[in-house]
Amino acid sequence: MIYIFKTSVKTEKDIKKLKPKLDHLASNIKWNFDLEDCDNILRIANCEILEDRVVNLLKDYNFECKELD
Repeated sequence: MIYIFKTSVKTEKDIKKLKPKLDHLASNIKWNFDLEDCDNILRIANCEILEDRVVNLLKDYNFECKELD
């Protein structure tokens, strides 16, 4: 399954800050940000996670995050 989130993450520095926490959300997690997209998309693939965990993680670091349908 692929999860897609709209975020307020804007820079590579932001991504580096989040990397350790995103890497530990689930085993075999694959994720990436598309900062060239107007919604600064975060894609997470190949894992079963709760969407709320991702949203709350980013909110803990003062980023907005919303799952897209």
